[in-house]
Amino acid sequence: MSDDLNIKPTDWQSPEMVRHTQMRNRRERRFKLFGLSAVVLAASFLFLLLGKITLDAAPGFLQTSIEVDITFDKAIIGDPRQMDRDAFIENVRRTNMFRLVQASMDTYFPEVTDRRDRRRLLRLFSAGARDQLRNMLLADPMVAGTSKRVSLLASDDIDQVIKGHIDISLPELQRKVKNKELSWLQKLEEDNRVSLHFHSLFFTSGDSRDPELAGIWGAAVGSALTLFVTLIIAFPIGVLSAIYLEEFAPKNRFTDFIEININNLAAVPSIVFGLLGLAVFLGTMGLPRSAPLVGGMTLALMTLPTIIIASRASIKAVPPSIRDAAMGLGASPMQVVFHHVLPLAFPGILTGTIIGMAQALGETAPLLMIGMVAFIVDIPASLTDAATALPVQIYLWADSPERAFVEKTSAAILVLLTFLIVMNALAIWLRQKFERDW
Repeated sequence: MSDDLNIKPTDWQSPEMVRHTQMRNRRERRFKLFGLSAVVLAASFLFLLLGKITLDAAPGFLQTSIEVDITFDKAIIGDPRQMDRDAFIENVRRTNMFRLVQASMDTYFPEVTDRRDRRRLLRLFSAGARDQLRNMLLADPMVAGTSKRVSLLASDDIDQVIKGHIDISLPELQRKVKNKELSWLQKLEEDNRVSLHFHSLFFTSGDSRDPELAGIWGAAVGSALTLFVTLIIAFPIGVLSAIYLEEFAPKNRFTDFIEININNLAAVPSIVFGLLGLAVFLGTMGLPRSAPLVGGMTLALMTLPTIIIASRASIKAVPPSIRDAAMGLGASPMQVVFHHVLPLAFPGILTGTIIGMAQALGETAPLLMIGMVAFIVDIPASLTDAATALPVQIYLWADSPERAFVEKTSAAILVLLTFLIVMNALAIWLRQKFERDW
């Protein structure tokens, strides 16, 4: 009792307490300043990264074209009015359409008579110009015998000159586009025959060795098929595993061992799953290489731990009172889970699944291990067709020596980032829409 009486009240106005208060306030201000600096620094790096990618990607969505007056000479392509339709189509498929372009260039540049210069003149155009003319004839055979101004794709070197990525002030020997080609290009520009326009082929074609013909559609379809396989395997197995472990599994050392390993698998590098897929699916089961089926199964192994962990957290978040109330009304344990717990936990499960799928969409290493790094031109039509994926396509283009593939790489990265942002935004929207406060 006597000790309590000797306790002196705190003197908040004493010089020592004032000094302590000031020090504490300074520490709080420094902490806030450091936190704000960290956020600003992270945001700056993010904007710098996105800005650099956007600036590099912008030219990748554009392509140079050259307008040419083409005479569809019947002596070269045949006469659809006098030929059987199938014979005409076969003749068009076999004809070298550059003969039409050559005839047009001979008329436009009559001074170019040397054989080597005439071939060099054709190099202003992309190899895809032949397909443009061929498709035009196949779509409308009545074009034969007429003259028409056609906008043909320019070659990647000419495209880079127009975009300013080739320094034409350098000596001729130090650049790919020579002086004669520049003089021809200048004449075409003076006649307003050269234009830079939106390159829709980038979104509708598959891969190609020619940058101006390369597109992301094949990789996008391959990614979609791969993610489809991943979803139909990983989602039911992951959710059912989470339900069993959280609601029905006995609490013993074996269950703890499984739970610990699931948590550890979520941190395993993705290339390890690629090695597993290579050994099991290709080596043991003999499934087709470079196929979305194998890619999806491999990514499903990688995504499973994420879905299980997210699903278990969502199931655990459902209040026990829901279970008790259902049991009190006579529901069986199975009915409690599937009629009450699972519907309430489903928004969280769906959010975790979408995040796992977004992670799978951006993965490259597992797909490299199972051969999806191959050069694939055709668009995959089934799960067992050879295909590639968007991140692998970006990896391939980034390794290409042509300057034009730099902008294609950045453009593909921008498309991939858009997909990832959309998937994460969808996950956030679902969580906010269906989230319930207990």
